[in-house]
Amino acid sequence: MAEVIQVENLRKSYRDHVAVEDVSFTVEEGEIFGIVGPNGAGKTTTVECIEGLRRPDGGTVRVLGLDPRRDRGELSQRLGAQLQRSELPERLRVIEALRLYGSFYRKPADPERLIEDFGLSEKRNASFGRLSGGQRQRLSIALALVGSPQVAILDELTTGLDPQARRDTWELVRRVRDGGVTVLLVTHFMDEAERLCDRVAVIDAGRVVAMDTPAGLIARSRARQRVMFRPSAPFDERLLAGLPEVSGVSRSGDEVLVTGSGDLLGTVSAALARHGVAHVSLAHERATLEDAFVALTGRARRGGEEASR
Repeated sequence: MAEVIQVENLRKSYRDHVAVEDVSFTVEEGEIFGIVGPNGAGKTTTVECIEGLRRPDGGTVRVLGLDPRRDRGELSQRLGAQLQRSELPERLRVIEALRLYGSFYRKPADPERLIEDFGLSEKRNASFGRLSGGQRQRLSIALALVGSPQVAILDELTTGLDPQARRDTWELVRRVRDGGVTVLLVTHFMDEAERLCDRVAVIDAGRVVAMDTPAGLIARSRARQRVMFRPSAPFDERLLAGLPEVSGVSRSGDEVLVTGSGDLLGTVSAALARHGVAHVSLAHERATLEDAFVALTGRARRGGEEASR
């Protein structure tokens, strides 16, 4: 597939602080590509260089074959962006905002259609100041799409939303991609990236430390999984402990706990079956992208914030 975003050896500093050290990745047409990492990792600086809002100190950036700084006027017609922090005048109505933003583009989308598609019909004439957090995010994404862009950049779009509003927003992002728009999603929520993204770049301390599909990152990190069961018959724990995927076997009463990585569930089930043992009350806790993130970066998230181990 065609590469619509190309970033190579990107570097950006602010005085004595290096925000982006050496970032390289490509985004293919029609995918949702995620950039994940802790706060301060360089995610937003990277996308601001892609948007042409900041000038890189080194490296190259191309979006749809255009230089974001030199060709900013043309790129602004083909790229839509939902910024991490954006506000509108409190009294500006939803329909007025869409018409205003649409007037900046050569081929604007129909604002009435966007209002309908993004579930804002009942708020068509409501002022920005009277919208809920979820409704503001819906409007923000609609404004990013009002120019009928080929690429949309969405930066931390669900921060501060309640769980239902987050899931509603995720569905909107999928619909944006299904409508033919390539999406670059920036987030520090690992569950969001795991649910939405086709591929993910993990950025830490201004560098890409890993890039793959969410499943690929989980597998590569060898993040720990847990399989719990009650065996149908006694067996020697060494039967499982010697398997390459298994890192530990323990018992608590009649329940067995196996920890490991890779295809842990399939490996354990096959080993037990070969010895005539079935597993009862089976529970499998698979590794997540957040587990992989901790394994890849050595950072754990506590109370919604990241802390170095």
